[in-house]
Amino acid sequence: MNIGPGTRALVTGASRGIGRALAERLAARGAVVGLAARTTREVEALADALPGEHVVLGDTDVSDRASVEAAVERFGRIDLVVANAGIAHYEPFAEQPPERFEAITNVNWLGTLYTVSSALPGLLRQGSGHIVVVSSGAGLRAFPQAAVYGATKAAQRAFADALRHELTGTGVSVTTVHPGEVATSLHDHERDRMPAWSRAATRAVPAHRMADRILRAVEADERQVFHPPVVRVLGALHGISPAAADAVLRRLRGASAAPRRG
Repeated sequence: MNIGPGTRALVTGASRGIGRALAERLAARGAVVGLAARTTREVEALADALPGEHVVLGDTDVSDRASVEAAVERFGRIDLVVANAGIAHYEPFAEQPPERFEAITNVNWLGTLYTVSSALPGLLRQGSGHIVVVSSGAGLRAFPQAAVYGATKAAQRAFADALRHELTGTGVSVTTVHPGEVATSLHDHERDRMPAWSRAATRAVPAHRMADRILRAVEADERQVFHPPVVRVLGALHGISPAAADAVLRRLRGASAAPRRG
């Protein structure tokens, strides 16, 4: 699909990070953006800063199906929907309170399903449109202390893979995005307890660069996006030999990235 004036794009998690960068890039192309986020004040400020007229969809909780359905109804016709909203809590699973792993599951996984299921009927009726599911490199190879986060991202990947095939011939397409380290506020609440392997990461990709790559993929109808490209390499290597991928990650991120050998 071509993205430009007249395109109507709904983005969840639009107030920060990749979602905000996508909203800015879409608005710069003349698209009308549905800015969905839990915090109304932040998306109101974003809407005021963007060129053009946009739709503020504040108080949208993607873990609440009725809330997502209401946001989609308020926005109206959709050409592009980006299931981007996500949260993370990094800690050993044995120490993770149930309310935290439930929150990760509800936002990252059920939030994706609710977003796509709410937007899909309209896309199918008009016979055109594009769905973007923002997964993660962690959906290809999950890391210690991020077991549930990685599991939700793997679920997103599997869902999008199958959905792209299911939608063959409908005019609706799907792109799955696997970001590596991106400069966002995802971990601002837990910076003081992040695992050692995360602190050993190379410089994070700017969110706007990630957004540009996603929009190019949508226009080219790419099946998947891996950015930076090393994410694809590590994912492929893990599929062939998890032990080999572990060895590479130990060199790149230190022993904490793969502490168990064999």
